[in-house]
Formats: sequence, C-alpha cells, structure tokens
Amino acid sequence: MQNTDFIDAGSTELIPPKDRSVSRMLVPSLPEPTSLQPVASAVRPRRRLWLGLALGLAAAAAAAGGYWWQHAEPGLPAGIAFGNGRVEADEIDIAAKFGGRIAALLADEGDGVRAGQVVARMDTQDLETSLHKAEAQMLGASRMLDEASASVEQQKAQVKLAEQQLARAIYLADKGYATTEILDQRHQQMDAANAAFAAANARVGEAEQTLAAANHDVDLYHINIADNSLVAPRAGRIQYRLANVGEVIGAGGKVLTMLDTGYVYMDVFLPTAEAGRAMMGSDARVVLDARPDAPIPAKVVFVSDQAQFTPKAVETKAERDKLMFRVRVRVDADYLRAHSAEVGSGLPGLAYVRLDPGAEWPISLAGRTDEQSR
Repeated sequence: MQNTDFIDAGSTELIPPKDRSVSRMLVPSLPEPTSLQPVASAVRPRRRLWLGLALGLAAAAAAAGGYWWQHAEPGLPAGIAFGNGRVEADEIDIAAKFGGRIAALLADEGDGVRAGQVVARMDTQDLETSLHKAEAQMLGASRMLDEASASVEQQKAQVKLAEQQLARAIYLADKGYATTEILDQRHQQMDAANAAFAAANARVGEAEQTLAAANHDVDLYHINIADNSLVAPRAGRIQYRLANVGEVIGAGGKVLTMLDTGYVYMDVFLPTAEAGRAMMGSDARVVLDARPDAPIPAKVVFVSDQAQFTPKAVETKAERDKLMFRVRVRVDADYLRAHSAEVGSGLPGLAYVRLDPGAEWPISLAGRTDEQSR
C-alpha cells in the first residue's frame, strides 16, 4: 500500500515526497471565516457621531467665548460698574379727543416729527356748523346788549325829568301854588323813573352775560375744532399707525404711536454693593452693540428702592449679595439733539455707571464723549 501524507485544512505543511526528484511544495491553508468586516462597518457611524458632537461642542464653545469676549469688560478701574440692557424711549399715544371720522393722516411710520406738528386731522363739519350757530347767537346777544344800553340812556333821561318835575312841585307847594296831590304824584313819578332805570341796568347786565356765554360757546367750538387736529406733543419718531383715513373711531381712539426721542434711557440691574453706591446724577456711559466704538454720555436718573430677584428670606450676607436693583441711566439730551438717528430704541448694549466720582473713564469709554462735554 502506497504511503501518503495528509494535510490538515487551515494550515501549511511541508510534504516530504517519497521521490527525491519531486521538489518540496508549500500548500496554503484555506482562510477561516472571520467577523471583523461587519464590526468595522458598525464602527464608522459611531466615529462620525462622535466627530459631529466634537465639532458642535467646539462651535458652541467658540460662540460662548465670542459672547463673553464681547460682553466681558476686564480691566475696568475700580469704581465703575456695568450691566446689560436695551435702549428704550417712552411711547406716546396720539389719540382723538372726540369720536369721529379720520379726515387725513399727515405722518406715517418711521417719520420724524417736531413738537406741535400736525400729524392727523379729524372730520369737523359738525363742529363747524355748531360754531356758525354759536357765532350767530353771539351776534344776537351783542345786539340785545346794545338795546339794553340804549334803554338805560332813555330811562336815565326819564329819571332826570322826574327829578326836575319833583323839584318844581316842591317849590310851588312851598309857595302855596301847588296842592299836596300834585306833590305826591311827582314823588310817584320819580320812584317809577328810578325803578325803570334800575330795570334797564339789569337788562344790560343780563345782555352782557348772554353775550359772554355766546363768546364762550364760540371759543369752545374753536378749541374743539383745534383739538381735532392731532399734534405731536414732543419731538420724536412715529412708531405705529393704528388707523386709516376714513375710519370712524371713538373718543380716545388711538391713531398713531410715537417714540419720545428726547427721553432715551437704559435700565440695568446692579448687585447690592454697586447699586448702593449709584447716586442720582452720577456720570454714565451707554455703549451699543451696534456701535461699540461710540460711547454715549448719560446720567443716572433713577435707582429702585425695591430689589429684584429677592430670596424669600434674606438672612445671610450671601443671600443679600444676590439682590439686584434696577438702575436707569438717561442719555444726555444735548447728545440726542445732535445724534438722534444713531440711538435707536430697542438696541442692546451695556451701560457703565461711575460709582466713584474720582474714578477715571478708560480710553474706550472716554473718547469723544468727554470732548463733547467740554
């Protein structure tokens, strides 16, 4: 029986041939089945997920760092505090005093207006008709006064005549040429003339009062007609148009809303230690995010006497340090008159308050504001 060597599958064996003429050969083994390929395909999505999370965290850290860099103020000297806020301006509603129809709108949203400028007109046809009636009544009252005055002059003449007749009767009665009856008649005529004269004077007073009332009615209608011309009470900018031409609104109905650009302020919140040192009239600066290189001069005009974010029970110093007080700084009025277009309501920024009058403003906050204050 011929001798034969066998090779196990999965290994490489050297087969010693019986015949020396046959060279030795290597027989590669068959590869075993492996599960590495599906594992590698499952690892790739996980790597992408972790890579995405790392990129997201890096972006968030960069955004937070940028925000901190923009809002943090290292290097501020002692005695200067700051807080975040938004520039605000008082809203003023321009409303109709009387109910009626809107006849004309003379300003629109975004328009700048002057104090006393007419921005809308109401229909006044009914008031003008009533005015004409009151003027006619005033004219009638004036004529009644003229008539009463003429009556006074007439009664004054009657009184003078009665005085003369009474004097003659007294003289004749003393001489015995006039009877007592005639003397009595002259006394009665004198009394009647005086009474008529007093009545005439009373009618003059009544006519004067009637004329005065008619004058007041005319003045009232003039005022009411003028009040139907809606004017801007302050200089500012129209923010909203709330009604259209031809609409009928009730008394007190709003037509326009404007911003008082002469009173621009920012409210910030400072902790107890800093708010307690903020005094009325203290110097301040407002720096808008949109214009970080242009500090705006301001003054402290209000410090709240009530804390915000107050704990339920303030018992320890650590809890007291958590108290925040609202502080309002108002932009300088002279600056607003020259740069009203640069200070827009609603813009975010920072407000700096000089707590120590001896503290020097840093160069970034001093700039042109100090030059303008000179």
